[in-house]
Amino acid sequence: MADDFADGRNPAEPIDEAELAIEGALRPGSLGEFVGQPKVRGQLQLLLDAARIQNRPPDHILLAGPPGLGKTTLAMIVAHESERPLRLSSGPAIQHAGDLAALLSSLVPGEVLFIDEIHRMARSAEEMLYLAMEDFRIDIMVGKGAGATSIPLDLAPFTLVGATTRSGLLPNPLRDRFGFTGHLEFYEDSDLEKVIERSSRVLDVTMPEDARHEIARRSRGTPRIANRLLRRVRDYALVHGQHQGAATIEDVNAALELYDVDPIGLDRLDRAVLDTLVRRFRGGPVGLSTLAVAVGEEAETVESVVEPYLVRIGFLGRTPRGRVAMPEAYRHLGMPHPEVAALFDDL
Repeated sequence: MADDFADGRNPAEPIDEAELAIEGALRPGSLGEFVGQPKVRGQLQLLLDAARIQNRPPDHILLAGPPGLGKTTLAMIVAHESERPLRLSSGPAIQHAGDLAALLSSLVPGEVLFIDEIHRMARSAEEMLYLAMEDFRIDIMVGKGAGATSIPLDLAPFTLVGATTRSGLLPNPLRDRFGFTGHLEFYEDSDLEKVIERSSRVLDVTMPEDARHEIARRSRGTPRIANRLLRRVRDYALVHGQHQGAATIEDVNAALELYDVDPIGLDRLDRAVLDTLVRRFRGGPVGLSTLAVAVGEEAETVESVVEPYLVRIGFLGRTPRGRVAMPEAYRHLGMPHPEVAALFDDL
């Protein structure tokens, strides 16, 4: 689930040129087109304007926040508005210092380097990155043992844009070398409706305001999910709708019911976690690994994909003894709930 594209497609599946064009069109091309995150947009605009006036690359930028809020899109906008080329990479792909050295040494002057999930880089690569970010230089070790020699290699000035969903895992020396850190927050429904309105024009599908609002409130505050649900509604309206190129509120409700998205945005896995926690473990507390095994998922998936939203809407709590179902979860499942306040006495 976490590795799917924004439209729900598996990365292994082929995609034609028309779909690629739509994928690109769904991403805003400038800060003016970017919806939501007003504070981060204002901070980035100032950073880019100052760099343009001084005719220098922008300072290094760290974008932190949950998946699907626009970190990659903002990196592309930084490159576009700076009129600089963009290089894309990811933390898991940089597992050795040599991988990073090859990447950095190939950058052209002023290039923007985007590293997604930067907290998952190898430690040896992180340590090399300290010097590269600060002095635009790296030291290459040649040979082994007593005969090893360090050869300095100058780099072209560049701007690093790092994205992370877990900023707490970044070592302080790396975090301190970013000139600006932007924290992205979940979107309000009103902003998501604007995202859906823009995306529906790109996808050439019309829908009334109540239909846009229904998609927005089931999108968990996340534009990526909003665009994915919009695509599924478009498909449903195309196959079952009465008007070509139009989707009604009835189409929205039918499509999202078909894809197991309930009225507050919970999907099959969310409900499985809640149901297991409440029925099998009597509301908890239960450890993360035990809960993950019970629903047949990896612990990392439950922790990074499911838990953030359930915690945010008050359905799940984290205590020193494990995960617990909150009263709102019982109400959503239509079950009476026990008193859970005592579980938090030792927090």
